[in-house]
Amino acid sequence: MLLTLCSSCRVGGGPRVEGQGCQRDPESAGRGLARAVTLLSFCWVIFSFDWVLKAEEFDSVRALQRAWNSVVSIRGEKRLEGTVVAARGEPVRRVAGMGTGVIVDPRGYIVTNFHVVDGVQEIQVTLANGQEYIGRRVARDKDTDIAIIKIDPETPLQPIAFGTSNGLLPGEPVIALGNAYGYQHTATRGIISAVHRAVQVTDAQFYDDLIQTDASINPGNSGGPLLNRGGEMIGLNVAVRAGAQGIGFAIPVDKVVQVVNQLVASIYSERVWVGLILEEEPTRRNDGAIVEKVEEGSPAEEAGLQPGDRIVRVDDSVITRPFEFHRALLERQPGEVLALRFYRDGEHVESQLKLRSTEERSGKPEGFSWELLGIRLEPIPAEEFAKRFGSRYRGGLVVTAVRPSSPAARQGVQVGDVLVGMHIWETIALQNVDYVLRRALSDGLNPVKIYILRGNETYYGYLPLGDSVRTAANR
Repeated sequence: MLLTLCSSCRVGGGPRVEGQGCQRDPESAGRGLARAVTLLSFCWVIFSFDWVLKAEEFDSVRALQRAWNSVVSIRGEKRLEGTVVAARGEPVRRVAGMGTGVIVDPRGYIVTNFHVVDGVQEIQVTLANGQEYIGRRVARDKDTDIAIIKIDPETPLQPIAFGTSNGLLPGEPVIALGNAYGYQHTATRGIISAVHRAVQVTDAQFYDDLIQTDASINPGNSGGPLLNRGGEMIGLNVAVRAGAQGIGFAIPVDKVVQVVNQLVASIYSERVWVGLILEEEPTRRNDGAIVEKVEEGSPAEEAGLQPGDRIVRVDDSVITRPFEFHRALLERQPGEVLALRFYRDGEHVESQLKLRSTEERSGKPEGFSWELLGIRLEPIPAEEFAKRFGSRYRGGLVVTAVRPSSPAARQGVQVGDVLVGMHIWETIALQNVDYVLRRALSDGLNPVKIYILRGNETYYGYLPLGDSVRTAANR
């Protein structure tokens, strides 16, 4: 552009004179320079804008590449029981369902929405490479609509990278990835439209703190990740506004991880006793797992752990957040000895944590349930439970006695009822009840929500525990 301007100069603003030197009066020269600078600036703006677009496209591709193998597709059939058709003895209606899940552990633990797998007879899981597995439910929280399923992969899987939902702002770019309408690994891009949305999806499902996005979320996306530009999960896609375009919602990842921590702890607590409670997820990353409470006489106390200690390693697993500590205890057995490293007052301490059976815990769980709830419970064999109640729940405890005037009696609990859950935890074994009551002390879960099976119907109620919880839970 500058060369062209210089080769076409005009003398004194008049007609072009061939063969003369290229000379200008000062005013003409100033205007020419201004035009040149303007054109050069315009070219730079175009170049800069094109560079930004390419950078954004590169970030989107990189984000998807990071999360791609951590996302699975889920399919299955749900039986519509309890309908008029079923009551007449005619074939039960079956509805095909689909959803998405995110891998949170290399051994095949997957987080999804509870409504994706609720009532599904056979959970069909497809990995990004096309491998197919049958999944099983291992933990769920109906209130927050979060569940964990398990598959048994041939090789270790790639877990999703967790980001944080703390401090998210409207306008930030996001990517949704999921099994939209059955089209596996469909990616859509948009922005965060709003945060802290309260949404009533159905009469039975209410969410009080959701991320709103205009990234396309369709049926089948439920349980899939909402990603930031770095490929980290900042939300779990959960719902779309019917009849609207560009209005979808996701559960903030900090809430998801908080619930998953509790669910994972409930899984390994069925088998092993550790005896410590960790603080919630830290606000800063790489802080490790901070000990909040240590149970008297527990393996944690024997390992020398104290409130305020910061656990940074369990065996070969580096611990940067509480979730990684809970994950390290999955599938451990009583009697195993784990190498611990933790920090106290700036000094690192090496120790050993010997896991013990839940049966060794001081105080009998059935004593707690009788003293605090007013019910006596007995386990139901897995085969008998499946025959009587199907596969909606993994198991339960049958009520064999109800103490008069107790919290359970006042709520109408009857002999023969089956306790299948308390708060967000399943109650498959007596130790689960013990765990919930002890957790009630630290988290202030009073009253405790209970779920009861009576016949084929599920009922819920709230049991106030009173001051005696503190004494019993600290035994």
